[in-house]
Amino acid sequence: MKSGSFLSINWEFGMVVGNVKIMPSSLKKNRYGRHSNVCSLPEKSVLAHGLKSDGGYCGAAAKGLECGKRHMVIWKHLRMLGFVLGLMTSFFVLDSLMLSVIHHLSARSAGPSRKTMGFEDGGRGYIVEKTKAKMMYRRLDNLADKALLMQNEVQNDENLLWEEPARQASRWKPCANKTNSLYQGQAVNHTGFILVSANGGLNQQRVAVCNAVAVAVLLNATLVLPKFLYSSVWKDSSQFGDIYQEDYFINLLKDDVRIVKELPSHLNSLDIEAIGSQFTDMDIMKESKPIDFVKIALPVLRRNGVVHFLGFGNRLAFDPLPYKLQRLRCKCNFHALKFVPQIQEVGSLLVQRIRRHNSMVSKLDAQLLGDHMPKAPTTNLDTSSQGSFKYLALHMRFETDMVAYSQCDFGGGEKEWNELQAYREIHFPTLVMRMKNESISPSELRMLGRCPLTPEEAALMLSALGFKSRTYIYLAGSHIYGGQSRMLPFTKLYPNLVTKEDLLTPSELAPFRNFSSRLAALDFIACATSDVFAMTDSGSQLSSLVSGYRVYHGDGQAPTLRPNKKRFAKILSENETISWDQFKDRVTKMIDEGHRVRSRRWGRSIYRQPRTPGCMCKDSS
Repeated sequence: MKSGSFLSINWEFGMVVGNVKIMPSSLKKNRYGRHSNVCSLPEKSVLAHGLKSDGGYCGAAAKGLECGKRHMVIWKHLRMLGFVLGLMTSFFVLDSLMLSVIHHLSARSAGPSRKTMGFEDGGRGYIVEKTKAKMMYRRLDNLADKALLMQNEVQNDENLLWEEPARQASRWKPCANKTNSLYQGQAVNHTGFILVSANGGLNQQRVAVCNAVAVAVLLNATLVLPKFLYSSVWKDSSQFGDIYQEDYFINLLKDDVRIVKELPSHLNSLDIEAIGSQFTDMDIMKESKPIDFVKIALPVLRRNGVVHFLGFGNRLAFDPLPYKLQRLRCKCNFHALKFVPQIQEVGSLLVQRIRRHNSMVSKLDAQLLGDHMPKAPTTNLDTSSQGSFKYLALHMRFETDMVAYSQCDFGGGEKEWNELQAYREIHFPTLVMRMKNESISPSELRMLGRCPLTPEEAALMLSALGFKSRTYIYLAGSHIYGGQSRMLPFTKLYPNLVTKEDLLTPSELAPFRNFSSRLAALDFIACATSDVFAMTDSGSQLSSLVSGYRVYHGDGQAPTLRPNKKRFAKILSENETISWDQFKDRVTKMIDEGHRVRSRRWGRSIYRQPRTPGCMCKDSS
């Protein structure tokens, strides 16, 4: 046996511990008849490598002192071994624990944060641990993903995507703010005072205010500063002065209409409803003509000196309307309604952070931000890198109420359909009754263009138009039905997606909390001042007002992407067979048609299409 062996036992030749050999003769029987070492070596000793040996052994004749020293050396090595083994065990346990923690944190951080993005998972009060994307066009999504990867490798010029395609747009100039000498200083037979209570959210109220100004002039009356009704839907108690600058509004329109902040004291005590001076939408219907107001409201106004339009919204038709009233509505919307300084200040911060502090000042900035407009850059920026500072604003109308009201199928299966049906029964009982009597199917509704675009469809539209995956996108209307599962197809293609909640601090947003109209004003500013504005529903009031504002003040350099939902549905219905090149070509043609510069057609909104006499003037040069 080699002298360097760790430990070996042979009962015929003896036991060797390191270089120390213990022969059987050195063992004696104890009182129980078992052999024991005279030196009483510990039973658990398993390591004695490195002990010095003089060729002797521990036996009956060995000296007790020498044997004791050998025992102390053995115990010393055993304690060292125990310490090393304990340290190694602790290291492995700690390493395993750290790996477990890292894995848990990685799982939590995967995907976009639902709180950060402001998404809602269908109104539920819990978060699904593993989100599964809801997709309706998986094949097209894969084609779009490949196309975007190829685009990122090619440094092509994409400036055309950020410009108004039709040069004719710049030939239309704002002219609603010009003073009309025909009516300035004209004597007015004052008929009384008009009270207006506007309903809806920020954008509906904005339309109501401008219509009220026109009605006041129509009836030769004084307008009392409009009131805003509290809605159980919007849950916002804000009044006119909380959103718009009152004095600026009154002074800018003083040559056109008389506006006061309060009703005179001698009329305050009147029970307006009791004397028959209150009108609802049952008395004067939606989009009524001027003659309707003259016939119904004017006699009462002359008799009682005051009338109240309760729930006043889009009551005044767009046509036919006298030129001066059309001009006045445009002047009100595009010039007189200025956000209060608090909204302008925070709106300016929001815009600067979206642009990454590259303050590219425009006419739209001046109109919306006033004294809080970002300062022009003091240094010359590298024009080759300016594209990275441009941003696209997207108003995505896919809230729970809109999705439920549409009666469309969004690929979520029976579970989703039942969830939306339960929501309809609570919030839209009349719709549920109508659905029982109608035979139109969800697929037919989609082909008719009556379904709101999903986030997935919006991403497909942008990718077909050539916007690269790195495009910086501001999302307005961020309470998306379905939450992350609906947004994953979008964020997979376009990860640089932000909302006002991402860019503003909690303290900056604090004054706007619980005031939906003030929050909507921030979205209005971010969308109107964007380099490109895209919408998913052209019928939305915010989209209509923002696109009109960009036409009026954009000087032909503020493009808006407006999909035709009926045509888009037809294109998407060929998801399984259409090639990517065909898809791109057809989507591009669809958007290009929406860019055609034309005068406002009869009956269309002047707030959305201001290229009309009285609002904008066409340069003949």
